[in-house]
Amino acid sequence: MAESKSANITWHQATIDCVAREQLLNQKGCVIWFTGLSGSGKSTLANEVASALHQNQHLTYVLDGDNIRHGLNKNLGFSPEDREENIRRIGEVANLFADAGVIIATAFISPYRADRDKVRNLLEDGGFIEVYVDCPIEECEKRDPKGLYKKARSGEIKGFTGIDAPYEAPEKPEITVDTSMLNLEDSVRKVIGYLESAGLI
Repeated sequence: MAESKSANITWHQATIDCVAREQLLNQKGCVIWFTGLSGSGKSTLANEVASALHQNQHLTYVLDGDNIRHGLNKNLGFSPEDREENIRRIGEVANLFADAGVIIATAFISPYRADRDKVRNLLEDGGFIEVYVDCPIEECEKRDPKGLYKKARSGEIKGFTGIDAPYEAPEKPEITVDTSMLNLEDSVRKVIGYLESAGLI
């Protein structure tokens, strides 16, 4: 799906580059990629991290899985091919934000390791921070904030990640947060601590 159908196009170099934008914002543009099962706490954690950064004068933006499917990706379903295209588009958008010097927090199940790696390869070294929101599926099902596991177990939803569709956990994420063990405040602190130690903020 990523094959270009455009011909006769030329890349135009911008007058203002990423370094200049980062200097203006006093931060490094990057993508904090939260991945994990439905109900693991990705969206909650992404928004809390963005809020903490905002309170410390950092420009952030959150790209959330459900929100994106209301607009940019509303023509995509949940087949393996559509999931791949969903993450490809998000990766391109996130890369543009990072190039603008913004700290992006994304919250997507993004079940396939290869798709996440493709996004990583779009960014400069150190610009993609994979956060594995590790939570046992039993706990995710207990939470089931959207009632999706119940629908998947009853057969109402087909191809649901963790039930009848695979989830490939990260092998070497920059950060792992077990939300069944860590509270929200400590989880946020762990992510912020990494950004500080990496010199991104």
